[in-house]
Amino acid sequence: MHMVQTQALKAHAKTVEFRLWDSHDQLSSLLAHKQLDFSASPTTLPALLANRGQPVRLLNVSVWGLIWLISTDPKVKGFQDMAGQELLSPFQHDLGDVLIDTLLTSQQTASPEGKSVQLRRTRSGQDAIALMLSGKGRHVALAEPLGSMLLWRSESQAPNGKSPKLYRVQSLEEAWAQQYPQQPTLPQAGLMANGDVANDPALTRAVQEGYAHSTRWCKANALGCAEIAHRHLPHMPVAVLRNAIEITHLESRTAQNAKPEIEALYRLIQQKHPKVIGNQLPPETFYGP
Repeated sequence: MHMVQTQALKAHAKTVEFRLWDSHDQLSSLLAHKQLDFSASPTTLPALLANRGQPVRLLNVSVWGLIWLISTDPKVKGFQDMAGQELLSPFQHDLGDVLIDTLLTSQQTASPEGKSVQLRRTRSGQDAIALMLSGKGRHVALAEPLGSMLLWRSESQAPNGKSPKLYRVQSLEEAWAQQYPQQPTLPQAGLMANGDVANDPALTRAVQEGYAHSTRWCKANALGCAEIAHRHLPHMPVAVLRNAIEITHLESRTAQNAKPEIEALYRLIQQKHPKVIGNQLPPETFYGP
């Protein structure tokens, strides 16, 4: 959004259009039909598409932590306290689903009691929010900005006694580092290039550099970035977007630079969810820019 507003690519394109996608299936379709040149996505999707033979490259990783555990119970201090309880999760067949399943399975194996967390998958993040606000859910894992949206709505309704008090407990990134100290980082999302543009070095470098600049600007100017985002996401209050930007671990690194961490995650995913990345590691040429 910031790149479009600042015309960061004016030397390479006459027009640059920002487009929102609503689901991974929609994004995959847009990419397959070459209706998108560049897209933010979970790091697993470009690997899957590359292993299916589509001409895509991962240019960078910019999001290293955006999923949070939120609870009605002040005694819950982390994902490790969820054993034997129900956890709402809107993630289905995507990276968030894989990461939560991997973490909870590992924690269950390491726990003396060996109790499992009962995952209750919701149709969407909004459904999970509704269940929490109505008191029908006690714990939820949400990606930003939905986590901040839930807390904002809960605080707004609290004076009327219409919503239980909620606590932001722990980020998935922190829980992951505790459970996997040998590979503590989580390269969750980045920017991918699609089709012919993926093989244009000058363009992909310009996009990566512009994206990195915008990432740094947004992290340093959370309010200004939130105001820009609000124009494209009018249903999200600026305060919610600002909070989401402030607590999300944003750091743009080229895919080549972050390759060790990306491949470590891919190898871990291969152990239980190989289909998510197309059953194998992507080729060396996959890592851009």
